[in-house]
Amino acid sequence: MHQVILPELGEGIEKAMVAFWHCKVGDTIGKDSDLVELVTDKASFNVTSDFAGVVKEILVGEGEEAKIGQVLAVID
Repeated sequence: MHQVILPELGEGIEKAMVAFWHCKVGDTIGKDSDLVELVTDKASFNVTSDFAGVVKEILVGEGEEAKIGQVLAVID
């Protein structure tokens, strides 16, 4: 299993809000597929998958905030 972790988004940014998931639990995704759109007070970011597989769990829902380094989802 692989964890999708909120990456560092820039200097001084400590958290981001999940604006939109491009996938749902049970979806099969490819490497470099769009996973989630994140919004900070400075910009919005799109996170892509480093792995191919099936989305097993989404841990941070749309509208929720996550801290840098926090696990957002699990891909198997």
